[in-house]
Amino acid sequence: MGERGIRAGGWPAYRTLWVFLLLGWTVSAADRALTGPVVTWMIDNKVAFLAESDKPYALAGLIGGLFFAGYMLTQFPGGYLGDRYGHRTIIVISLVWAGIATMLSGLVTGLVAFIAIRVFTGLGEGTFYSNDRSLIAEQTPVEKRSLGMGVVITGLALGITIATVFAPNLIDLGGQVFAADQAWRMAFLALGAATLAVAIGCAAYFRRQQPGLPYARATLHMLAFAAAGLAAVMAVYFIGDAAGLSDLWIAILEVALALILVISVLARRTGEVGDVLRSRDLVLINVAFIAVLWNLWFFSFWSVSIVADAAHSSFGRSALIAAFNAGAGILGFPVGGWLSDVAVRHGIGRKPLVVAFTAIQCVLTVMFGFVVAAGSASVWVMAALLFSASTFFNAMQPIAHAMLADIADPAHYGAAFGMNNLIGEIGAVLSPAVSGALRDATGGWSAAVFLDAGLIAVAVVLFLFVREGATSRVLRSGRFDRARAGEAPAVTAGRGAT
Repeated sequence: MGERGIRAGGWPAYRTLWVFLLLGWTVSAADRALTGPVVTWMIDNKVAFLAESDKPYALAGLIGGLFFAGYMLTQFPGGYLGDRYGHRTIIVISLVWAGIATMLSGLVTGLVAFIAIRVFTGLGEGTFYSNDRSLIAEQTPVEKRSLGMGVVITGLALGITIATVFAPNLIDLGGQVFAADQAWRMAFLALGAATLAVAIGCAAYFRRQQPGLPYARATLHMLAFAAAGLAAVMAVYFIGDAAGLSDLWIAILEVALALILVISVLARRTGEVGDVLRSRDLVLINVAFIAVLWNLWFFSFWSVSIVADAAHSSFGRSALIAAFNAGAGILGFPVGGWLSDVAVRHGIGRKPLVVAFTAIQCVLTVMFGFVVAAGSASVWVMAALLFSASTFFNAMQPIAHAMLADIADPAHYGAAFGMNNLIGEIGAVLSPAVSGALRDATGGWSAAVFLDAGLIAVAVVLFLFVREGATSRVLRSGRFDRARAGEAPAVTAGRGAT
């Protein structure tokens, strides 16, 4: 029986897949989101490599941005490798890679070593997204596709919440094990170990479905991409630093580097992914996702510092309030996915929801910016606005993912989702660095918040011009054969096997 089959007791097998992928998202997101609270603690306590910087927020933002430079470089290769070696294969490798690299982040000493291992972590984690989205799109009945994507990506919210809320506790624990200025190491060690545990669980689950996954060959192929990516990112960092460029300009050069490298790969593979590159509607969604991922990692990276500055609250309390931003995804992701499927079945379509939810989030973000600009803000007003804006923001993402799946050719799901996150990661690379530079330049966070809101407004306009895909139109017309949605897709050996 295929992955879409029904297990004993009426529990669909694809829902078990959702659970394991949700766990993967949780630990992966916690690993990447942890850097923000940790560097905020370093700045507040004037420890480690941030103690010597005269622009600590810009440097901390650059560290976060360089992680996403690595993450960005493997978006498209990760999807391509998933189409070739199987999406399950790449998901397991990504999780093992992330767990080991996150633990190493807690062991290294010195700024350069820390940056290099965070870039390396990003290179491994960058392959998860395109393969997770592809596997859900392939194995979930079409009329439940958006719900599945929403439920699974709830792990992103859970992971960011865990990293934000428990970073102070893990650092306190580290203070009992390490020297006071080394307490931050415990956060990376603990979450890295958790990631490895989830990776082992996923590997065991996938082995029951499809024994003999080609981990060795796929890992070697991934390492080849990662070695080139790590060398390129660190070379740009060293050259920019030696030339006296600001942290912001180094981040901009990293984006340019990533785009050049990816374009060179695409130039050799246009025959395989030409439809992905030529689709007007996929391009519009992908460009809009620059703003989406800018917003995601602006607040995920800097929300603790924003709350602490605006409300003059402690590190621990600020982390709890900032968690309202991440925690909103626990509600927003699955509800957005469910509403999307309902809207399609009732002839409304996904696009009106994407546009409406993104516009509402923009308005709420502007309101949050005015609260921050006013100074001495109420932490509960900030919490309410963070939660409200983030709920709509998180709700629109699985809807947009389902729109992308409706538009893209199923044979190239990995490439399509990889390209989506590749373009979107431009925002993730620049957001921490640009926002940190604005904080150093203005002494506050309001300018960075208003910039974020402006980018979201641009995304609203771009979504307005997207045309929904054929799958959505068929579902809306009522002609979709629901019996076929329960059929298991063929699993073949070799290229394209999943």
